[in-house]
Amino acid sequence: MTGLPIRLMLVDDHEMVAHSLRAILEQEADIEVVAVSHSVTDALVDVAVALPDVILMDYYLADGDGATAAARIRQDQPEVRVILLTGSDDPLALQRAVDAGCVGFLDKAGPLDDLAAAVRLAAAGHVVISAEDLARLIPGRATSAAALTKREREILHLVAEGLTNQAIAAELVLSVHTVRTHVQTVLSKLGAHSKLEAVAIAKRRRLLG
Repeated sequence: MTGLPIRLMLVDDHEMVAHSLRAILEQEADIEVVAVSHSVTDALVDVAVALPDVILMDYYLADGDGATAAARIRQDQPEVRVILLTGSDDPLALQRAVDAGCVGFLDKAGPLDDLAAAVRLAAAGHVVISAEDLARLIPGRATSAAALTKREREILHLVAEGLTNQAIAAELVLSVHTVRTHVQTVLSKLGAHSKLEAVAIAKRRRLLG
């Protein structure tokens, strides 16, 4: 995406909110809003046409929830980075975002400047989660039964920096298949369902230094 604007899709069932977000985010020179959807049904259709880099998805939608929609979208387009927005502090919403493979979780009531920054971070491959949300993640998944190897810790650090499997492979002079296998092993050892959750667990357990 070097030199090109970030292709952003908005999903919110409140039209006024969605269009307000669009007006705000389109003021950013490096962000282009390529679609605005108002339901899970519309989002599943629109994403295939708009081909966004990042999706800002409301958690509570009239015909479903954003976590379910995110999981379905990522089945077909795993490279799309979804940030879930919520107006509540429900820990289940946060956990469902993690389980769905979202790369971020934001409070809709937060500063509007945070949205543009979050979109940029997500597009660059980083996870977007606050320290407060890290603390709220449901504990208990991670165990100390299986220690990470030196290589697994090295890969975990690169995952936390936002590198893709391909970039990690290039950095460590490994095959993408080998990196993918290591990542899956790290997720399994940490009891995580996604890279976002693995990073959150690692930070909570002080595995990242």
